[in-house]
Amino acid sequence: MMPFLQILSLGAGFDSLYFRLKDMGLLHHTVVYEVDFPNVARQKAALIRRMEELSALVGSSEGEGLGVVTFSGKDYKLLGVDLSQLSQLERALEEAGLDTEIATLFIAEVVLTYMENSRSDALIQWAAEHFSQACFLLYEQMHPEDPFGHVMQQHFNQLNSTLHSVAQYPDCEAQQKRFLAKGWTECSVMDMNEFFTCCTPEDEQQRVQTLEPFDEYEEWHLKCSHYFVLAASKGMEPSWAPLLPSMTVPHGAVGMAGSVLAVRAMRSDTSGLRRYGHHSVLLKCDVILTTGGFGEEDGQHCRMRNFHVLIKHAGCWKAGCVKKENTDKRSDERLFHTVSCVSNNLALVVGGRTSPSSAGLGMLLLKFHETCNALDPGDITVKLASLQPAAEPAALRWRHSTTEVMFKGKKYLFVYGGRSALEPVLGDWYFLHTRELSCTGIPVEGPIPESRHSHSACSWKGGVVIAGGLGAAERPLGSVFFLKELEHGFQWQTVETHPPLIPRYSHTAHVHGGKLLLVGGVWFHSSSVPGITVIDLMSGLCLDYMINVAVSFVVKRAWLFIASSDVRTRRHQKKLVGSTLQKSASYNT
Repeated sequence: MMPFLQILSLGAGFDSLYFRLKDMGLLHHTVVYEVDFPNVARQKAALIRRMEELSALVGSSEGEGLGVVTFSGKDYKLLGVDLSQLSQLERALEEAGLDTEIATLFIAEVVLTYMENSRSDALIQWAAEHFSQACFLLYEQMHPEDPFGHVMQQHFNQLNSTLHSVAQYPDCEAQQKRFLAKGWTECSVMDMNEFFTCCTPEDEQQRVQTLEPFDEYEEWHLKCSHYFVLAASKGMEPSWAPLLPSMTVPHGAVGMAGSVLAVRAMRSDTSGLRRYGHHSVLLKCDVILTTGGFGEEDGQHCRMRNFHVLIKHAGCWKAGCVKKENTDKRSDERLFHTVSCVSNNLALVVGGRTSPSSAGLGMLLLKFHETCNALDPGDITVKLASLQPAAEPAALRWRHSTTEVMFKGKKYLFVYGGRSALEPVLGDWYFLHTRELSCTGIPVEGPIPESRHSHSACSWKGGVVIAGGLGAAERPLGSVFFLKELEHGFQWQTVETHPPLIPRYSHTAHVHGGKLLLVGGVWFHSSSVPGITVIDLMSGLCLDYMINVAVSFVVKRAWLFIASSDVRTRRHQKKLVGSTLQKSASYNT
């Protein structure tokens, strides 16, 4: 049990936590103290007085609130004090009736990081020294060292809200050491990805996931990896540990004791390649076609309409846009689709979406004129034709994979996994005959892989190697499967890796010389940006390599995300932290 009789919210701003807890009947014999700058506290007090619903929850205000205490109810005190002025803070809390000898819960949601480290450290130490029974919940940013972290800092600097703590306390371990050094006896920390996975009840996870159609997993997980929740305590009997111990996740060897892989960037015109959710495919004549995705076009961020092409000639790549005939806007603008070259002048687009609530976009046939042998990208013309084949169910999905396989001398596309407007994750598959564009029933045996999307799939020995992906409950997978061709059909086989593969998704993959190369993507349990993982498909040996290159695409994507008002993402994190606070208060019932 947790008999918190006082809750002290530091830098509370216009947070509605007290009113939500009171309305839910979760505050019993508990007084909530909120502290913020005097001008903020006065504005909030005026707002409470103007709104009948808020005033009714607080009850009658004791006094006019002309001093430091701007609003005072029976179980709610609003104080206007600068947190960096500890002596003033201490006097104000004493005036408001705070008792340092009873169990007190401190809350600081993205507050301390805006203070100079010497002042925030002093506040943390003051709280530990002046309260005999206390707990501290902290929620703020971390990991300033990667591309997302760089952009995150630039964003807050432009708002004149510098993140002071991220440099000195850049990760969970540093924050934990900080609190233990300042007088707190117990401290546990986890990032928001782990918090959602480990500390949020399954029914709450499902509720949050169904709030509205959502498909921006990469941005969501990137942001969650840069925010943490910390719980510290002292003098609590029994001890208070709301955060589960950090999950033990195999990190694998960082290849060859931290080997670095050098990558040479291409310096040609790549403006048409600045997109995500797209698909690229190698056509004949050293031609790479890129379709769909989200990026910048005609000065606007939008779903990309142009088809981009790269042509290799004399050792150099030349970029340009493809001319299109019979264009169909709905067919052009798609994300998370696949494109497969099915003949010398034909490519098949399968699936994709416009919005997360779309029903999928079916198939699209791209027919290239013979001029694709030209050296000028502008000379390549493609004719688009929407298809309504018998294999339509196989195509109404996105974040899936299509891989070429051979069975009894015939070529098929193996369509696997993904998600749809109705199912958040799919585990089915289809064999699509490339000439007839119809599905063929071929027997498959063996252990069925866990349903997944945003995985990778590669052709190998006539079959398919499936790796990683995002599984049920939005959890990255670290499994590898091989769909092996047999005389009478196919068989799923598990590829055991050692050390175990770090779970990842939204990566690309390639097989070369019996080695599976996984490139980039998103993972949770590592401080580094995903590089290249090399898996020997015969022995299972798994090695990780870091890529020593500036990831400008990740930076651009971070800018798009941080600068946007992604309501779903921010609501996710606010509600997750709020649910923990509600649980804390509920122990008083």
